[in-house]
Amino acid sequence: MFEASEIERLIASGLECEFLKIEGDDGTHFTGIVVSPTFEGKPRVRQHQAVYATLGKLMGNEIHALQLNTYTPSQWAELLKELG
Repeated sequence: MFEASEIERLIASGLECEFLKIEGDDGTHFTGIVVSPTFEGKPRVRQHQAVYATLGKLMGNEIHALQLNTYTPSQWAELLKELG
């Protein structure tokens, strides 16, 4: 079983993040928001693959599911602006 904070640590150690929040309380199913300049110009599937790559073999094993919302910094800023 994994803690959300450990997943955050692993992602942050392998990917430049401007904002990162992972949540989940059952130890195997998680949701998260990842904002990274690495995502610029990449389709969403490549953005998710970049995040999954930081978790390696944990994905599909110890981490059963990770539902992601990924954003570039400019997309994130626009979303925050829209939300007020």
